[in-house]
Parts: sequence; structure tokens; C-alpha cells
Amino acid sequence: MAADADRPPVVLVVEDNEDNRELVIKVLRHRGFAVVGLETGREALERLAEIRPDVILMDINLPGMDGYEVTSRIRATPEFAAVPIIALTAHAMRGDEAKSLAAGCDAYIPKPINVRTLADQISAVIAAGPRSAS
Repeated sequence: MAADADRPPVVLVVEDNEDNRELVIKVLRHRGFAVVGLETGREALERLAEIRPDVILMDINLPGMDGYEVTSRIRATPEFAAVPIIALTAHAMRGDEAKSLAAGCDAYIPKPINVRTLADQISAVIAAGPRSAS
């Protein structure tokens, strides 16, 4: 699901911390992305068809349903299984990146985010194209 040439890429940011979510939204909008921010994984699953994101930034430590579970459910949905998902997490311990990738994430960005490189990291994931269906 690639962005059309006549519209900016749509980024879905799933982040329960309002300050973190607003920072990411501000940085990405400044760089020309269309951004939708949601607080919970359940909201993300319910609104996925409406939002139709080109890429998803998924906080791993979400209340209720964690980012690993949300990612797994998105991957099990044929229409959205190929949408790139980037783990966005404060979990920066040894093995956390591998765990995120094993859960179905395409990339891993540790917090605190680097506001200078975030948009480029997301652009690189979008440029890599949709993941192949497994």
C-alpha cells in the first residue's frame, strides 16, 4: 500500500503517551506527512480501514493490548498485512529489537526519538515498499 504521488504518505501513530504522540505528529507533519495519532491498539484496529495508513508507528508498551499483539492482529488481516510497521519503544534492552521484528515489525526505533532523523527513517521504510505476505 504505497502513497499515491498526489497525496502525502499517511502515518498512523499508535502511542499512549500524549506528549510523545504529539511530538511525533508535529515532527512528521512538519516534514509533509499526513498523520493520525491514536492512543490505544484497540482504536488502531477499529480504525485501520478508515485511516488506510502507508506506515504504522507502533508503541510496544500500550495499555490493554500491547504493540506486539496489535502488530500480530494487523499481520493476520489480509488487507493490511503488508503495511510496514515500525516499533517505536522505550524497550531498548538487548533482544528487544529482535523481539519486535519477530512479532512482525519491519523496523525498530528506540525512544527517545531523534527528531532530526525520524522522518528520514520512516521515508526509508516506505521506500522499501510493502512487506511480502508470509
